[in-house]
Amino acid sequence: MNSHDFTLAGAQLKALNTGALWWPDQGILCVSDLHLGKSERIARRGGITLPPYETRDTLTRLAADLALTHARTVICLGDSFDDLSAAQALPEEERLWIARLQAGRRWVWVEGNHDPGPVDLGGSHLAELPLAPLTFRHIAEPGASGEISGHYHPKTSVALGGRTVTRPAFLYDSDRLIMPAYGTYTGGLSTQNNVLQNLMRAEACAVLTGKTALPVPMQRIAS
Repeated sequence: MNSHDFTLAGAQLKALNTGALWWPDQGILCVSDLHLGKSERIARRGGITLPPYETRDTLTRLAADLALTHARTVICLGDSFDDLSAAQALPEEERLWIARLQAGRRWVWVEGNHDPGPVDLGGSHLAELPLAPLTFRHIAEPGASGEISGHYHPKTSVALGGRTVTRPAFLYDSDRLIMPAYGTYTGGLSTQNNVLQNLMRAEACAVLTGKTALPVPMQRIAS
């Protein structure tokens, strides 16, 4: 398993190179910001036409992470769909694929700002999920502790082999973890953005996703 191991509020966690979070002691796999159906939503609103493969690609990677971890519980940490209409417009083949992934395990859809209502795809739908010593919610709350959230799609850059590489990244400190976006068609917010700078402590670590889970100090804005 390619991961970076760390502790949050006493919980032993693994940031997988795929962008998923694995909590071995609880058998929990957490993914955030899948944004399934994004190409359909963009086309429906008159935007550019994107190849409609992102849902299948995202589900393929999720299936691989489930096969790797044998997770008993899956937490989808909000913005699982690009909007509620995108969820309703999923082709039957992809709805059945999700049902197969759900079979035999607990599946929780946490409410996001893109998908604020229940989805008719099995599992349970919650505003947030407290599982001591952690709380799973979509958007970080200032002052929270033991919090796992998503929403911001953090990304960071490092110099590797004489070139600059930018990848989605986990961000964590002693209070919280902000998850990278797991979905194929998702952009990102630089870790140097003021929002992320203000949320994270000075000692925060970024874990780049990709071929390997690469931990680096979170980039700070020079004062």
